[in-house]
Amino acid sequence: MICYFKRDQIDLSKYNNCIKSALNSRIYAYSWYLDIVADNWDVLVLNDYEAVMPLSWRSKYFIKYIYPPAFTQQLGVFSKNKIDSSLINEFINSVPKKFKKVTIQFNSSNDLSFLNAQKRVNYILPLDKTYEEILNGFNKNRKRDLKKAINSNYKINENITSEDFFDFYLNESKNYELNKNQITTIKALLSSNNKAVFIWGIRDNERLVASLVWLKDDNRITYLLPIATMQAKENGLPTLLISNLIDKYKNSELIFDFEGSMIGGVADFYRSFGVIKEDYFNFLSYSFY
Repeated sequence: MICYFKRDQIDLSKYNNCIKSALNSRIYAYSWYLDIVADNWDVLVLNDYEAVMPLSWRSKYFIKYIYPPAFTQQLGVFSKNKIDSSLINEFINSVPKKFKKVTIQFNSSNDLSFLNAQKRVNYILPLDKTYEEILNGFNKNRKRDLKKAINSNYKINENITSEDFFDFYLNESKNYELNKNQITTIKALLSSNNKAVFIWGIRDNERLVASLVWLKDDNRITYLLPIATMQAKENGLPTLLISNLIDKYKNSELIFDFEGSMIGGVADFYRSFGVIKEDYFNFLSYSFY
């Protein structure tokens, strides 16, 4: 039986244990992470937390709707058991009708091909090989940029402060705009002091020129929030950050999760590391009764 629990009704120990032990665990689904990135969130629970589906939601003009929070690529159904289409459908049908619009980006282990759901693309890189074996999968552009950065003697600082990153991120030009909610979320995530959140960076004459916020759980390294100056990109510094992160966790069971992308140029950059394509589904529905 699937039951709906509001945030203050959730047994957090059982909920987080379900996420931790899930075959398809994602860091985005842990309670601490959802508490930061979601305006509100509740959960659907199968029996005694055998499977869960977190529901992040907002209210606008007194209309409640489920939405994918910023910096949360994949949610959906999580379980330590194999999840079939019938269970996914049962969870979807259990979403309370008070939510008049439902948008959920299901994780890659949730097959929604039986529904009219939009397929999206992610790229991942298993780290179960030596650094040299993984490096061999880089294309010639990545190898060239990595060599350029190494020869320029750039050093990585693994202890960039949240204040330094936030200041750099807000003031560096980007090809996208951040709304106030996203800025607030970034600031809250960086100041959370959670041990799963890391900030690396590279300085040039004491000035931060490239940086990366990444996450680590028991299964994945998540490439969450990169930023670099144009000159840093030309000098191969984003490639240097990624390659050092790969080197740190080589020969492990971890997966390097690039978090996308559906943007052509970004996807080309990720593919140049010899990645594996991972599809996931974006589900959208409306309820008017």
